[in-house]
Amino acid sequence: MKNPMTYSDALTNALALEGLNEDTRTTLTALRASIEKKNTADRKPTATQTANGNIKAEILAVLADGTARTVTEIMSAVPTLNGASNQKASALVRQLVEDGAVKRELVKRKAYFSLA
Repeated sequence: MKNPMTYSDALTNALALEGLNEDTRTTLTALRASIEKKNTADRKPTATQTANGNIKAEILAVLADGTARTVTEIMSAVPTLNGASNQKASALVRQLVEDGAVKRELVKRKAYFSLA
């Protein structure tokens, strides 16, 4: 499946057309520059992303003892996750697995997580 055309690509194609008057060309060039600037801007993390980073650090601290644990066991060991949904805990642990900080092992159809 081909990715949809971005606004920047569409503006580049429009600028390549012959017969555009100079005012239109100037406006389209400025619009393309503002879109590219917006897409490359450094953004600070949101409050949720910062909080999730802290929770991930707590998860890593719990797993530091070398014991493989399930998501439910991790939830009970991490105070910040008490009251959180299993889906949130699973998502955070999955992100740690994707980052390579945690490894996942299946034992009798149950996932256990430990430090990588």
